[in-house]
Amino acid sequence: MKVVVAVDSFKGSLSSMDAGFAVRDGILRARPDAEIIVKPLADGGEGTTDALIEGMGGERISITVTGPLGKPVDAYYGYLKETDTAIIEMASAAGIVLVPNGEKNPLTATTFGVGEMIKDAAERGCRNFIIGLGGSVTNDGGIGMLQALGYTFLDKNFQETGQGAQALGKITSIKTDNVYSKLKECHFQVACDVTNPLCGKNGATYIYGPQKGVSGAMLDRLDADMSHFAAITSMVMGNDFLETEGAGAAGGLGFALLSYLNARLIPGIELILDAVRLQDALKDADIAVTGEGRLDHQTAMGKAPVGVARLAKRYNVKVLAFAGGVTKDARACNKAGIDAFFPIVRGITTLEEAMEPENARANMTDTVEQVFRII
Repeated sequence: MKVVVAVDSFKGSLSSMDAGFAVRDGILRARPDAEIIVKPLADGGEGTTDALIEGMGGERISITVTGPLGKPVDAYYGYLKETDTAIIEMASAAGIVLVPNGEKNPLTATTFGVGEMIKDAAERGCRNFIIGLGGSVTNDGGIGMLQALGYTFLDKNFQETGQGAQALGKITSIKTDNVYSKLKECHFQVACDVTNPLCGKNGATYIYGPQKGVSGAMLDRLDADMSHFAAITSMVMGNDFLETEGAGAAGGLGFALLSYLNARLIPGIELILDAVRLQDALKDADIAVTGEGRLDHQTAMGKAPVGVARLAKRYNVKVLAFAGGVTKDARACNKAGIDAFFPIVRGITTLEEAMEPENARANMTDTVEQVFRII
């Protein structure tokens, strides 16, 4: 029997690989002869870097970069030396969690630190980049990242515009003669699960701006400034991604990656499953095991476990899922390709007790063992 295990993290309890190894141990109790492959699982959002570092034998690179408020912040990215790949979560350098509620300022918040991370990784030898766009506190159209990479944005007086959303409407020309030379050797894949265009009522500013401090009075102005920036970009770069789905991700960072770095925007789970080569492992598998902290109707709408299930079904592989808890509407997961799912909590307990890593690990192993005894 060949079993492929890819379980999402149980946030606050078990990492993806911790959960996967607990599943493995349960299977082996019931079937000591089983061939088991454990893969990391994430959806491109928070925790993706950690999952791929642990699951693919990567290295954690710590770096101090310019934070969204212009002050130094401690960030990190994953380095996979074997494939010259960097895994970067933009939130590590420009995330909403880095800024207290009372200090959010979309006019000055910058993605400069994201560019610094890219440059550092490229200097280390990385030529392939996986970038997650979730959790931003910026609305700068990605110009901060681009400034860190050598692009210069000038106003009508040929002076630099500065950083943040306040600069977008001032841009009249863009200098490219000092762009970081190694960029042309780099390939960018971007985990992006939003479909918002850059501008308009469904764009970056109107939909996500308010949570970043964009007040009602600012919405029209900043959206118009973003559109102005897009028009200048189109003239200079010879492309047009204004209406592209995902361009509005992370305050327009998706647009900058498309327009200036020739990036590909890919649904997060598809990108990660491809990166860990899950398809290759599933081709001759008998069973796939997945799961996450809680299975519900949202899981069925495309979260990581369903991504595993859809891929497994290409090869007629049975799919089992294990979760800390399940809801009544989790039945939707069966229609989405998960053949059967099981909660692992084995008695009356508090949430805190259930989430204790030692308890969660033991519950997972014990539950998986009993299921595989039936198999």
